[in-house]
Amino acid sequence: MISLTRLNGKRLVINADQIRTVEQTPDTMITLMNGDQIIVSEDLEVVVCRAVEYGQSLRKLMSVS
Repeated sequence: MISLTRLNGKRLVINADQIRTVEQTPDTMITLMNGDQIIVSEDLEVVVCRAVEYGQSLRKLMSVS
């Protein structure tokens, strides 16, 4: 799960595994696997970095067990 901020300043947490695409249009729009779209204030690079870090943390947990 990754924590992000909507344009109105409210925080939200999304499942990074459900992200289909991330676009900078100029706001950052995240499209989920179910077709829902979320616009966030973080830049595209920040969203991608958080999603990658989330995936890496899961892989580390799996390798420990």
